[in-house]
Amino acid sequence: MSQATDLTASTPAPIVPARPNEMNLVWVDMEMTGLEPDTDRIIEVAVVVTDMHLNLLAEGPVFVIHQSDETLNKMDAWNKGTHGRSGLIDKVKASTVTEAQAEAELIAFLKKYVPAGKSPMCGNTIGQDRRFMVRGMPKLEAFFHYRNVDVSTLKELCKRWKPEIATGFKKHQKHTALADILESIEELKYYRENFIKL
Repeated sequence: MSQATDLTASTPAPIVPARPNEMNLVWVDMEMTGLEPDTDRIIEVAVVVTDMHLNLLAEGPVFVIHQSDETLNKMDAWNKGTHGRSGLIDKVKASTVTEAQAEAELIAFLKKYVPAGKSPMCGNTIGQDRRFMVRGMPKLEAFFHYRNVDVSTLKELCKRWKPEIATGFKKHQKHTALADILESIEELKYYRENFIKL
């Protein structure tokens, strides 16, 4: 799915279930201008819905959030380099989407697949995304259950308990929201099969 910079971008409509399923999992990733929710801002957000077995049900809209040049200029060298190479900085400058607009659209999308308050927030180092969501998209944060499914927990345990398995999954480090989500789902599948062995 292409990254939307405005709310009129058309994307293929996923098949919507007859009713939301509380066992579905909602995956989230955000790109931010830095690591501090009090001073940095969200610049991209995406969601993906899977069933409980990690089968993809729907890729949600991907929103690039407009931020001022002043905000973008405060980014450190790593963020400027990473988001510059991916093209995200230019997309942020061109976007007209606000955090509030993206938040409302994402909630409307998620309501089709999972009831409010049921899905844990799923992703990699997802606590960081939740911190930014509390500040910038509090209604979206409240849509989730308070629990998290954090793939990085399994990664850290695997490094300590089964280091020979930990190196088996190679990340591409694209640092775009949708690509990072899809990679997190594949990483969890890898740990399920090779570490947890279900």
